[in-house]
Amino acid sequence: MKNLNLDIKAATILTAMKNNITATVLAIFCSFGTAVGQEDAREVVRKADEKRRGSTARTSMTITIVRPTWSREMIVKSWSKDTDYSLILITSPARDKGTVFLKRKKEIWNWVPSIERNIKLPPSMMMQSWMGSDFTNDDLIKESSIVDDYTHRIVGDSVIMDRETYKIELIPKPEAPVVWGKIYSWISKTDYLELRTEMYDEDGYLVNEVRFASIRSLGGRMLPAIMEYIPVDEEGNKTVIEYHDVEYDIPVTESFFSMQNMKRVK
Repeated sequence: MKNLNLDIKAATILTAMKNNITATVLAIFCSFGTAVGQEDAREVVRKADEKRRGSTARTSMTITIVRPTWSREMIVKSWSKDTDYSLILITSPARDKGTVFLKRKKEIWNWVPSIERNIKLPPSMMMQSWMGSDFTNDDLIKESSIVDDYTHRIVGDSVIMDRETYKIELIPKPEAPVVWGKIYSWISKTDYLELRTEMYDEDGYLVNEVRFASIRSLGGRMLPAIMEYIPVDEEGNKTVIEYHDVEYDIPVTESFFSMQNMKRVK
């Protein structure tokens, strides 16, 4: 009887040990799977981000501001170097022709040809509309990185423009210099094209939606040529950017992005 009790006790201990080992192995695999999933999501976002930007770029585009009762077009040229430097030249309509915006790291300068003056935009103007569009001046100097300032997680998939896409949730890291409480981004699985984006405030309300269309070759890369930026609470409002031509990795130095060059760039 004593031996029987010892055998039962030993069997119970062995079963408990097996269960603990199984639970530990499962926990390791589950945590490993989560880490891999997060890293995969980050890698997808990184590839999509790199695909649409080069170390330097020159772009020509039409920006159309759409309102319920009117619309207005601007023809724009832009130059950029990494994320710290950009110069935007408006070539049409006539009343805005020659207007230039210069971004140098955290600063924005505006050349106004009608008064022949450079104006530095103060912090109080950062949240104001840029040229009457649905973008703000702050959008021009965003310091945040869609790759480094968020954690990424694949939360689903979908089909957009006949492409299978990942739905990726982006949550800002603590202390990251971002304005959004959450972002969802739909990125194609095979060619890493950003095809749709939703931006939410800190309370979880959808604020802006970005839709992409018309995929074609731009600067030797297949990219959406049309982007619609839509404020969801303002029915009938949107800003549409149509890219006509893009050149990547052009020879341009930091000295190009100077206040002196604002007056003579064409």
